[in-house]
Amino acid sequence: MAIDEKLLKSVIAEVLKEMNTADTSAASAVEGETYECPGMQITEIGDAEKGTNPNEVVLGLAPAFGESQTTNIVGIPHADIVKEVMAGLEEEGVSCRIVKVYRTSDVSFIAHDAAELSGSGIGIGIQSKGTTVIHQKDLPPLSNLELFPQCPLIDLETYRAIGKNAAQYAKGESPNPVPVKNDQMARPKFQALSAVLHIKETEHADRDKAPKALKVVFK
Repeated sequence: MAIDEKLLKSVIAEVLKEMNTADTSAASAVEGETYECPGMQITEIGDAEKGTNPNEVVLGLAPAFGESQTTNIVGIPHADIVKEVMAGLEEEGVSCRIVKVYRTSDVSFIAHDAAELSGSGIGIGIQSKGTTVIHQKDLPPLSNLELFPQCPLIDLETYRAIGKNAAQYAKGESPNPVPVKNDQMARPKFQALSAVLHIKETEHADRDKAPKALKVVFK
C-alpha cells in the first residue's frame, strides 16, 4: 500500500495530537473486562500461566495491540492478523494460546516471553504496527528463529505462513524460513510513522504488569 508524503504527514500529526490529549479511555483494559476491536472481542482472563502442552504455540501481543491501535502500519486489521496466524498454526495441527505482554514494547522480548510461556517452547510476538518474531525459549531474547522487521511489507498470506512455520518448529521440524518481500524504500517511507506508533505502543507498557491470558472471539 503506497502512502504519499502529504497523507503520511497528516497521519503523524493526528497521532501526535492524540498523544498530547489526556484521554483515560486509552488506558489498558482492566483485568476481566471485555473490550472491542474491529473484527474481534478480547477479554483478559487472568495472569498467563506457563503451559504444559507440547503441542501449543503462544502468540504474544504487544501492549497496545487491539486496544488503542487496531490495525498495523498499513491498515491491516489486527483481527485479520490474529486470525491468519492462528489459521497457520491450526493447519499444522498445533493449538494457539494468546497472551498480552505488558512489560515491554520490544517485539523480541514479547516473542521471547511468549516462548517461555509456551508448552512447546515456541512463541510468536507481534507489535501493534505489525513487526513480528518467531522465538524459542532457550535462545537469548535478541536472537530468534525468524524476524520480520519490514512490517509495511507483511501481508495476510505472510502472517499465515508465520503461523505455519512456528507450528513446525513446535513439532521439532526445521522449516525453510518464510519468504519475505524487500523494498529499500519501505524504511524511509514509513520510518517517521513507525517511530510514532512505537512511542504510542510504549505508552501502554507496564514493567510491573504480568502477561495476561486472553480470550479472543472473532465477529
